[in-house]
Amino acid sequence: MTAAASVLALALSAGTPLVPQAIAAAGCSGVESDFNGDGVRDTAIADPEATIGTHQRAGKIIIVYGAGKGTLELSQETTGVPGAAEPNDQYGHTLAGYDANSDGCADLVVGTPYEDIGTEADSGQVHIIFGSPAGLNGDKPVTEHIQGAGKSLGGGAEAGDWTGYALTAGKTSSGSPYLVIGAPGESIGTLQDAGHFFYVHGTAQTVVSVNQGTDTGGAVPGDVETDDRFGASLAATPTHFAVGTPGEALERTTFAGGVALFSHALVSGHPKPLFGISQDHAGVSNPKEPGDGFGTALAMIPYRTSGTGTPTDSLLAVGIPGEDLSTTVDAGAVQVFRVNAAGAFTEQSWIDQNTSEVEQRSQAGDFFGQRLAAVNTSPNTAATGATVRLAIGVPGKQSSGEHRDKGGVQIVPLDGPPGASDSWIDPGYGIPGTPTVSRLAGMSLAATPTMLYVGMPYGPVEGHAVHGFPWNVTTGGAPTQTLKPGEGGIPAGSTAFGAVVR
Repeated sequence: MTAAASVLALALSAGTPLVPQAIAAAGCSGVESDFNGDGVRDTAIADPEATIGTHQRAGKIIIVYGAGKGTLELSQETTGVPGAAEPNDQYGHTLAGYDANSDGCADLVVGTPYEDIGTEADSGQVHIIFGSPAGLNGDKPVTEHIQGAGKSLGGGAEAGDWTGYALTAGKTSSGSPYLVIGAPGESIGTLQDAGHFFYVHGTAQTVVSVNQGTDTGGAVPGDVETDDRFGASLAATPTHFAVGTPGEALERTTFAGGVALFSHALVSGHPKPLFGISQDHAGVSNPKEPGDGFGTALAMIPYRTSGTGTPTDSLLAVGIPGEDLSTTVDAGAVQVFRVNAAGAFTEQSWIDQNTSEVEQRSQAGDFFGQRLAAVNTSPNTAATGATVRLAIGVPGKQSSGEHRDKGGVQIVPLDGPPGASDSWIDPGYGIPGTPTVSRLAGMSLAATPTMLYVGMPYGPVEGHAVHGFPWNVTTGGAPTQTLKPGEGGIPAGSTAFGAVVR
């Protein structure tokens, strides 16, 4: 495979009972992603392929504090961060943010799935770096989640577990913090890469492990099988969370994919399983096919319709980047489902680039849906196409037969027809920089309430940056913010700056 194709192939993301909450610390604002408590949102940007010292692909993270209050570099050579920089760790391969200890300052979760634990290569680990009025890593020791006897995640660290490959975190509808950690390479018995996830809940960070054979007081959707990769993608709202199984075989249809839905409500100490979704379910359009990869990417937002009191429903977007559209191989698609508080789902829409009025047209190898990011800009009001939006990464897109894998990003409404108010941006057409081969635009997406972040870590190094677009950006529209190495106090130098943004 080409390098670009390799990147794409390897890219396989009722409330709990009320519990006592920690008292908010003085100087902490309670604002989401505010790591230093000043009331302004901050941004974490990973370069997981950065060289640290002489260690290639050891990885680092740059924190850009809001309101121009400086930057912070974090790696495993930073004082207070456990471990040490090693080749190919890729520190910052995944990021999440939430208030783990309920003190009002946001905390940063760092996934390093390629960390070696002892002699077990790529077993993986997760760090929680705590925020404070002094900023991240200021006044509390880092919490380290790893597998092993006597360790926080228990079990045994094994080669290729990839603990931390996917992360999602937040606060349940009852106010309890939660963190979900995917380990899609976990072997269950003799079944390689079957996968599982860890559910870490409450300020005490109580941990339970779930796989497709776990007795949780209800059946976890799917069977434990080789190559399922359960936990390769994750997404959540305060009411529900979703776990992707992009390698799931449906009868003899290999790598068709599936998604399992859970409630944050605990049954026998485990999150309550609700149902599974795949393309062989009644009420789900389009048939299953080998290599579809249904669930490769996930995005989820709270959803409220007119006349309902609180946003207890969720909208779930499922990326299917390997979907063939007739003879157009690997064109890709996205399916959107509504999940209600009772734990039932209905399909809302099917989206591809052949959908009526949607910008662009599907091409072979587009991988439409390889990455997703979604937002509800007004969760306490009834949803409209202007307030619930979805960004879809299309990293394999090329233009007019040139610039292979240039990529691009489609932004569509999640309520109403996808083509009613959609827009398209790509390198040289909204996204700053030269349109060249293998830019892979759309491989790095992140959502904030006001902005869509598009990371550009590949292609010419001078183009490496993170660009912030308003969610209502028009086709070809320009970003309103750009974060770039060597500018605005961000340290110069980049290997893959912007590969992950939070």
